[in-house]
Amino acid sequence: MKRILLKLVATAVVLGFATIVTAADDPAELQRVREKVSGLFGEIQQENISASPVDGWYTIRKGAIVAYVSADGRYLLQGDMIDLQEQVNLSENARNESRSEMLSAYPEDQMIVFSPKEKRYSVSIFTDVDCTFCRRLHSQMDEYLAQGIQIRYLLYPRNGPTSESWTKAEKVWCADDRNAALTQAKLDESFPTHECDPSVVSKHYAMGQDVGLRGTPAIVFEDGTLVSGYLPPLKLAEALAANAAK
Repeated sequence: MKRILLKLVATAVVLGFATIVTAADDPAELQRVREKVSGLFGEIQQENISASPVDGWYTIRKGAIVAYVSADGRYLLQGDMIDLQEQVNLSENARNESRSEMLSAYPEDQMIVFSPKEKRYSVSIFTDVDCTFCRRLHSQMDEYLAQGIQIRYLLYPRNGPTSESWTKAEKVWCADDRNAALTQAKLDESFPTHECDPSVVSKHYAMGQDVGLRGTPAIVFEDGTLVSGYLPPLKLAEALAANAAK
């Protein structure tokens, strides 16, 4: 709570204690802001800038990165915006929405998917072949599936493109049976593979950076909620049920 309050104070000071209301619907002003911001930051697309919950400010989203810009395009704020009345972290909601949109649009045939007979939930997990807790999670795959949890893996070698883990990830992706290859790789066992286009590993890695992960495993719920770290099967099922009930 103390950390949230500190972020709130910083936000309130920069916003001049603005009242949280729905931003005015002014298409002309929004377009001016979009043009100015995208001109200053070429990597920010105009569609990534939209009205914010605070009048006179606009939201900028790039993956899970959320910031706010004043209507005149002069001031930029990066931090969490909290609705005290509703006790809601509005910035985290925006991050979740971005993660959900990104991962729901990504085709499953470009992931390594383990599916239960009866699916109750689905999560996307960024995994490193050599990560200790990633291996622990994977060793309990049958238990996750028994809970009705579909596991959609994306390969995220934490140490980057020149690491041994990256090479292993590419070999897993180029195997005919990727599910079996991933299991064997996490057990330090050899598996059949061949030459192929391994660029999907780079795509997964870039997506991991966009969703804002801080380590592996990183578990993303369907609504974009990010859980950093390992959760045992029953705990993950409970977290998913609680999230669905919100």
